[in-house]
Amino acid sequence: MPHLALPTLTAYLRRKGLTVIQRDLNAEVYDYFLSKPALENALARVRQDYGPAGNRRPVRRALPEPEIVIRALTHGPDLIQKVEQAKQVFKSEAFYDGAACREAFFILVESLALASLPYYPSSLDFSEFNSAQRVDSSTRLLQAVRDPAFNPFLEYFRNGILKDIEREQPDIVGISIPTMGQFLAGMTIASLIKKAGLKCHVTVGGPHITMLREQLPRAPQVFSLIDSAVVGAGEVALLRLAQALEIAGESQPDFRNVPNLIYRQDSEQQRWVVNVNQPDHSLDHRVRGASEDDPQDELPDFDGLDLERYLAPERVLPLMTAHGCYHGKCAFCNVGYGWDNSYRQLQAERIVDQMLALHEKYGTRHIFFADEAITPKNLRQMSRLLAEKGDPIHWCGCTRFERSLSKDILESLEKGGCRMLLFGLETASVPIVEAMEKGTQVETMGRILLESTTAGIWNHTFFFFGFPGETIENAQDTVNFLYEHKHAIHSASPGTFLLERYAPAHLYPDQFGVKRIIEHPERDLAIYFDFEVVSGMNEEMAEQVVASFLSVLPQKSFGQYYITDVYKLLYSSRLHDEGIRFPPWLVPETEPH
Repeated sequence: MPHLALPTLTAYLRRKGLTVIQRDLNAEVYDYFLSKPALENALARVRQDYGPAGNRRPVRRALPEPEIVIRALTHGPDLIQKVEQAKQVFKSEAFYDGAACREAFFILVESLALASLPYYPSSLDFSEFNSAQRVDSSTRLLQAVRDPAFNPFLEYFRNGILKDIEREQPDIVGISIPTMGQFLAGMTIASLIKKAGLKCHVTVGGPHITMLREQLPRAPQVFSLIDSAVVGAGEVALLRLAQALEIAGESQPDFRNVPNLIYRQDSEQQRWVVNVNQPDHSLDHRVRGASEDDPQDELPDFDGLDLERYLAPERVLPLMTAHGCYHGKCAFCNVGYGWDNSYRQLQAERIVDQMLALHEKYGTRHIFFADEAITPKNLRQMSRLLAEKGDPIHWCGCTRFERSLSKDILESLEKGGCRMLLFGLETASVPIVEAMEKGTQVETMGRILLESTTAGIWNHTFFFFGFPGETIENAQDTVNFLYEHKHAIHSASPGTFLLERYAPAHLYPDQFGVKRIIEHPERDLAIYFDFEVVSGMNEEMAEQVVASFLSVLPQKSFGQYYITDVYKLLYSSRLHDEGIRFPPWLVPETEPH
């Protein structure tokens, strides 16, 4: 599934008359590394480094275990022959054949491991990239973008996207970086453009960049890789950036009127300085109210993206019903990234119009809503409108355990095409619910899960352990709740509490039981922090609780359907169509459910 940022930006900028070429390099990277040429190259490099038998130990900063190398050498030739067919299984009706899809999944998992091995300990798996270098350090980041030993993107981007940029000669190259896991890849592209001396303005943006808006000016060396950074919403900022560059021509552009921009400016005293424009919060959460020029009202434009490249049998496209979070108080959440968390949602009629427009234009039958939480009001009205249209689209989204989410609404959701709901359960311990200001009630959680299951909706829950003040007994409350409602939970994402930049627990640690935030000076681009608590479990103990919980989970015969939200949506949609009851997550497959 494409990330929503590029189609949203593209739609607005094209309407304003700009020529836009959009590329999803995330999809392209996976497509390449899961290819016969990439695996042949990786296997040749492993043989060269470790010897044909895998018994050579080259001089490297980090070495894998010998059995990992031997397995790659042994299975590599077979993977090379099977990888393309395995991808086709995921892109075809065979995806829904559990046994065939499982076999293809293991081939792809091992193929990614082989493709990553020359860059060990960097690794690319199905869900994320793990860098050998810390990318929350500007010093290490500048090393990592130029390090061929550990950076798997360097060679691929140099031989691919860089040549395309040279050919197209754009005025601006905008790089969206939504997460820390994509930071290295994004900055590697920027570095290559700068090193090649291409005459284009390189800017970065996205949620990860927005979270670093205070850190980037204090790490000016990062601007040797980029010309500017857009923080917050990018539509208007990119438009004005393009206008400023056009007005300047060959002269030095004046960026002072470009909102939400941190930029590099040439200076007579030194090579360049970093300037920061005052943020315009009215652009960030679209709080100006509905208007003809509101980017949120724009139908995302996916034209130009290779939608056949995604590893899915059917097209799944993202949408949003709102920006911000209508609750906006959870102590662990940094929604708004420390800016004004003004909230605005589209009307249900407009949302449904967008869903049907994407269905008509791109043939998608599946929509994934990327909201923080869809309101019960919009859920009810969307479902009614879609049911009237004959249930043409299957969809899913995040929502809260609200008392107003009644049995009638849940039943109407199923009739309107909802196949999965993602709930932020977080904890089922009453004292911790109150401590994190979640604003939910345990009894309401249980009721909604049961009624949603009865209605025919797949329930996914997010929860974590280790919020400041949480004890082992509190954690046990959550575990007990999960097992008491095990027939009503179909998948879940367990984890530990992360102290994230700009979350209330980070901004006001004393109010939330954080005794000390541990900041490491060398990690000047950090968004996550180690911490000490006043009471309760520490970070290490919370990790042990999660590990213990995961160790007793029942195995799934077709676990490949649980690895991404997109696969869960497609799987639940198919099971629903075939009248097959959803398998509970915590119930062994040998037990009746």
